[in-house]
Amino acid sequence: MPPETPAVLAADPDSFHRFHHEVLPERIAAGNGALAHHYLADRGTLGIRTPAGSWTFVPRRGSVDLVKGEEGADSVVEVDLDAWLGLVSDLDTAPGLFYTDRATVPVGNPMRFMGWEPGLRALFHGIPVFDPDTADLRGLDGAPLDPNQAFTLDDTGNEAARHFLRTAGYLWVRGAFDADEVAGMLANTAVLADEARPGDMTSWWGRDSGGAEVLTRVLRAASRPGLRALADDPRICRIVEASDEDLAPKVPDDPEAVDRVTVLWKRPDMAEGLADLPWHRDCGMGGHAINCPSAVLTICLTDGSPEAGQLRFLPGSHRGAFPFVDGTAVEAPGGIGLPIEAGDVTMHYSDLMHASLPPTSSDGPYRISVLIGFSPSDAGHHRGERHYNDALLINKDGQIDHLGQRLADGG
Repeated sequence: MPPETPAVLAADPDSFHRFHHEVLPERIAAGNGALAHHYLADRGTLGIRTPAGSWTFVPRRGSVDLVKGEEGADSVVEVDLDAWLGLVSDLDTAPGLFYTDRATVPVGNPMRFMGWEPGLRALFHGIPVFDPDTADLRGLDGAPLDPNQAFTLDDTGNEAARHFLRTAGYLWVRGAFDADEVAGMLANTAVLADEARPGDMTSWWGRDSGGAEVLTRVLRAASRPGLRALADDPRICRIVEASDEDLAPKVPDDPEAVDRVTVLWKRPDMAEGLADLPWHRDCGMGGHAINCPSAVLTICLTDGSPEAGQLRFLPGSHRGAFPFVDGTAVEAPGGIGLPIEAGDVTMHYSDLMHASLPPTSSDGPYRISVLIGFSPSDAGHHRGERHYNDALLINKDGQIDHLGQRLADGG
């Protein structure tokens, strides 16, 4: 949990003023300013405007200065006091606020707020900014960790697997499901794809370069008994138990449940939507302070190669803050792509940075995966809503907006 939670601060002017006059200066002096400065040094200045007033954050002299007001800020983000409280409690995020229309940028470029987020997390919460070039990840023997290491189901109870998950933030288990089981799951995914309709609010859609609607995700996979049972499959439970945390299925067992089990399809030639996900964390839409550590378990049903649309991880990034960046951008990290095959399972922590890259092949087969979320028993939604990702389901036709395009369009 962050050092000062909503139980201490409130969404009111008194808390807003106390935070900037007392709480944050103490954190900056204790080291948070220096922690944030290296990352923020060349990112200009950011102002945050609320009904209670404005403050500007100015990186200089190896720290971050607080300046009352917003005059001279390169960019200004405007939020209400509830959203401000979410930011300083590590419960709201820049993408989440933009998707829910709870943040506007009356001055400057909205992407500056996006780029500042790791620095704000360092400044507000003392979370170090993660640098993949300097991360020093070590195995139990003290030697550099092999980020491509694979495990078997029998290994998952061993300290080596637990240490790998704890250190790298993900775990790769080979051959957890056999060919017949995979075929059965694929048959279920085909039924789900046939049943999905644009705008049904339980599926994600995009468009290819020709403008055709393309299904990329179904959230109601628990409607298929064979898929619903996976969350309680003994093999899945063994993998989840490799975590140091006590995790349980994030959504209760119900054939009508949304997000208990999800199916993802990678598609080629996508021009719109979120078929290809940038470097992100699964708590990137909000809720980190009350949901993490959570985990996502992914069962590969076809092929996990770059040609099929690879899932890549940034080892160790769950221990720090890192910017959201398009996976194909020049400045994007390479990360680790594992040679995953049908029947293999990965589990990653929700706050680990990962990316779902576009397929490099025009022929296929493309990756189809089953996803199951696990979380602590007290996880939830700080605003009392069902799921943070529901903010993505804002279009009646089921199309999922790419945030960069949404901001460029002013929507």
